[in-house]
Amino acid sequence: MNKIFSRIITIAFIFVTTSCSYKPIFSEKNYNFQIDELILSGDEDVNRVIDRQLTMIKKNQNLNKKKFSIKINSIKNKEIISNDSKGDPLKFEISIDINYKILENGKIILERDIEKSNIYNNKSDKFELDQDEENIMTNLSEKISDNIISSIINLNDN
Repeated sequence: MNKIFSRIITIAFIFVTTSCSYKPIFSEKNYNFQIDELILSGDEDVNRVIDRQLTMIKKNQNLNKKKFSIKINSIKNKEIISNDSKGDPLKFEISIDINYKILENGKIILERDIEKSNIYNNKSDKFELDQDEENIMTNLSEKISDNIISSIINLNDN
């Protein structure tokens, strides 16, 4: 009885995972628009991640697609949220504030502000703390890039 049950579960698992056509939302690189120009100012680390995310659309050159320019200004802040009894930091918060403008033919058609933040614990190993901060900054910047792409898709659908 136990063997039959485990075989049914295994077969059901294989069937469910192989028949699913899951794709991440932004995995398709065939957008009906392209980024003609990307102007970045502010924090270099945040801008590097956003530029990497948006470059895939920038490279997708096609004459029939709408062309947008994007101006992005980024600010990254790191603050101490709480301290222990000795005054040493216990928790930090990294926040990334982005102001972006989407332009078509030199005219601003959309301007938005995005703020993403994350609270994390201090670590005694400073190298590990730096790695965690880098990962958090990268993840927040990628989420912001996805929001920018999503806003262009929604703008382009109208």
